[in-house]
Amino acid sequence: MDEAAAHETLRAKGRAEMREILGAAYTEARDRTTNPFNSAIRALSEEMAYATLWTRPGLDRRQRSLITLGMLCALNHPHELRIHLVAALNNGCTAAEISEVFTHAVAYCGFPAAIDALRMAEQVLKEEGAL
Repeated sequence: MDEAAAHETLRAKGRAEMREILGAAYTEARDRTTNPFNSAIRALSEEMAYATLWTRPGLDRRQRSLITLGMLCALNHPHELRIHLVAALNNGCTAAEISEVFTHAVAYCGFPAAIDALRMAEQVLKEEGAL
């Protein structure tokens, strides 16, 4: 298999994982907004994040979602947090677990970031019918 084919195989695997994790609505919206300016980084995310990291042994999707939520809270990235809150629900996380991640984060990233994350979670969970 040549290098281009290997990358395409990884991207296809990553796209399938992404669709299962983030949902069809997200994946389809992402496809509609992919363009020459952002296509390289989107291809890398399919290969690295979804084909490689999300499929590693050792942690299941639910656990990976909880870790991701904690990281996005600490980094205070609300756009990505919104996307991964839906993923967490898709991956079997409960509202109580999500709330606890952000409560636990207070000690490590502070009240402002944790409160912002909790507010976002409350909004998304209500929208998704999980709260």
